[in-house]
Amino acid sequence: MKSPLEHEEIVIGNILKRLPVRRYGTLKSLSCGQGYVKKSYDLRLAVKEVICDNQTERQKYEEAIIAITVDESLKRYCQRIRRPDFWGGESELLVLSRLCRQPIIIYIPEREYRGRGNGFIPIAEYGLEFTKDSKEGKKRVPVRLLYSGKNHYDLLI
Repeated sequence: MKSPLEHEEIVIGNILKRLPVRRYGTLKSLSCGQGYVKKSYDLRLAVKEVICDNQTERQKYEEAIIAITVDESLKRYCQRIRRPDFWGGESELLVLSRLCRQPIIIYIPEREYRGRGNGFIPIAEYGLEFTKDSKEGKKRVPVRLLYSGKNHYDLLI
């Protein structure tokens, strides 16, 4: 198995992370498991298709819709996510976690929370139900991201 450092980086706006994804034809048939997405564009479009283009699918992501509509209308969000310079955040992580059946844990530096320390504190967890044994008998290891402030995430290794 390759170490996380050997895989290509995926960037959604200024979110830096790696998520295992396998494409079958179109993004509408996006599934996860083996391989790695090479372009942030693919992940951004996958979120756009689920949230903006398919009302039936959208209903499966109610938490993400709530996170989006706290700050702006869904119509405005759908206009923005189509732009290649769109920066993702919590709502996109919620969707990608479920869409890819991938657990994601967000951390902050301990010193930001306690004023001291060199460790990390988890502040958000998405898709932890996917850490359980899957149909293939394998547990999914969470993608761990470090929230560095101002909507910026880095892969935590």
